[in-house]
Amino acid sequence: MDRQEALESVEANVENQNLIKHMLATEAIMRALAKRLGEDEEVWGLTGLLHDIDVELTEGDMNAHSQLGADLVREMGASEEMAHAVLCHNEAHGVPVETQLDKALLCADPLTGLITAGALVLPDKKLANLKPKSVRKRFKEKGFAAGANRDQIAKCSELGIELDDFIELGVTAMQEVAPSLGL
Repeated sequence: MDRQEALESVEANVENQNLIKHMLATEAIMRALAKRLGEDEEVWGLTGLLHDIDVELTEGDMNAHSQLGADLVREMGASEEMAHAVLCHNEAHGVPVETQLDKALLCADPLTGLITAGALVLPDKKLANLKPKSVRKRFKEKGFAAGANRDQIAKCSELGIELDDFIELGVTAMQEVAPSLGL
């Protein structure tokens, strides 16, 4: 599987442009994490890109979400490691988070929402002007981007990365792909 094939599959299965942008943002953070941790950037990036491929197909049913996604990525030729990460990123299934890839996806997924919300409250709504320090401050505000699970984001420590460093890595990664995110 290559990135173009994966992106075409995302576009064929996902109509919501904001969801596609979330998946692109997750891909960017996953690639940055892989680079930092000496992992395979392509595998990690594709896992981030594909992790929510089934959200619309399952109509948001959290009991089905990610099970179908894991099956879809397997059919596309993804490794079992990638399929497992897609499956376990939805904690509703109770599938153990085991590998570095699993842990990375679990904490990168909600970070995109926190960072996006941080950019959207800026006057120009641009990632270019978003400071990691501002995101860190907003992290403490439970009502801000309430859907961004802080406990999951904080699990970056299980990757050996401090929260402040993780937020900075995420902001930088998303800034690098800002045009594709419309931010």
